[in-house]
Amino acid sequence: MCSEEWPSSESEVSDSEGEPAAGSSGPAMDDSVNKRQATRVFKKSSPNGKITVYLGKRDFVDHISHVDPIDGVVLIDPDYVKDRKVFGHVLAAFKYGREDLDVLGLTFRKDLYLAAKQIYPVQPGTQPRELTRLQERLIKKLGSNAYPFYFELPPHCPASVTLQPAPGDTGKPCGVDYELKAFVGETQDDKPHKRNSVRLAIRKIMYAPSKQGEQPSTEVSKDFMMSPSKLHLEASLDKELYHHGENIAVNVHIANNSNRTVKKIKVSVRQFADICLFSTAQYKCTVAEAESEVADPSQRENLGIIVQYKVKVKLCLGALAGELVAELPFILMHPKPEEEEPAPSTARPSPTHKTEDGVEDTNLIQLDEEADGDDIIFEDFARLRLKGETDA
Repeated sequence: MCSEEWPSSESEVSDSEGEPAAGSSGPAMDDSVNKRQATRVFKKSSPNGKITVYLGKRDFVDHISHVDPIDGVVLIDPDYVKDRKVFGHVLAAFKYGREDLDVLGLTFRKDLYLAAKQIYPVQPGTQPRELTRLQERLIKKLGSNAYPFYFELPPHCPASVTLQPAPGDTGKPCGVDYELKAFVGETQDDKPHKRNSVRLAIRKIMYAPSKQGEQPSTEVSKDFMMSPSKLHLEASLDKELYHHGENIAVNVHIANNSNRTVKKIKVSVRQFADICLFSTAQYKCTVAEAESEVADPSQRENLGIIVQYKVKVKLCLGALAGELVAELPFILMHPKPEEEEPAPSTARPSPTHKTEDGVEDTNLIQLDEEADGDDIIFEDFARLRLKGETDA
């Protein structure tokens, strides 16, 4: 029996990594009042500055049963928009070729999901949706020219995945990406002008489940002519689910009752990317590999990109005897971030005073006048750049 370990890592295909969207602390208040956490909000303006999109986060989690809604507000300049409208689009696109190969009207891009809504003016006869807490606070802070938007992604939409660009590649990398767009136009089918539109790259991500699955294990055997018995290989992993950076322990047990010699044991971790578009294609790469010499016995995943990982164990028996191979699938994901503790109460201590009878009279209802104060931090929305990516 032998055991191998590697640190699990990302290679050619990178799944989406969570980016913290909130969590800076507010200023210190009175000693009797706990500190209040400020809310971080991403913002991005059009080149002419006439419309600005405010978004609470850039990563939206797929919880299997539902996906986090995309909610925010758009601040407009009514003197500029005038009789025109402001629309919002959410697009999921699969880019599977380099931009410089787009010739003869052919584009290596397929739209997977598109949602469009009119944000301004509010369409008559539509049932207004209840504002989220973030939208209420943003509208209160930004004023009457801020208008809310709300999009829901269906759970079957693919997760954001990016094929890491090779050295020397230019332009945007291949993969599944999501984009939120707001623009000024007469109809939602108008081609947006760059000067009065805002485009934000967002991500639909998934985190590792909280419970481990069944421990992966497999057994394979091989018969040989003129051999009294079989060569038996048993391989297993210590668990099914790994987080990035963890070691992967592979246990290999060989029972060789044949008259053949196992000369070498190769163990590798392989990454499989199934490209599901018009037809399914699969790309493979080796993430980690180990090899052991064995002494002579006489001397003794749809649409989008589906990423899978397998441990491959290979026994090399020589040129004539061939080889014996076993594969162990496992899951490699990022753990779910620890949930932030809810913001402490900002209510001030209830004042007490004694009456003439000596009984303490307590005011049980004491509202904090600053509860809805200026506790929002605006941060410019910058595009996340992948390692090795360059501008087109």
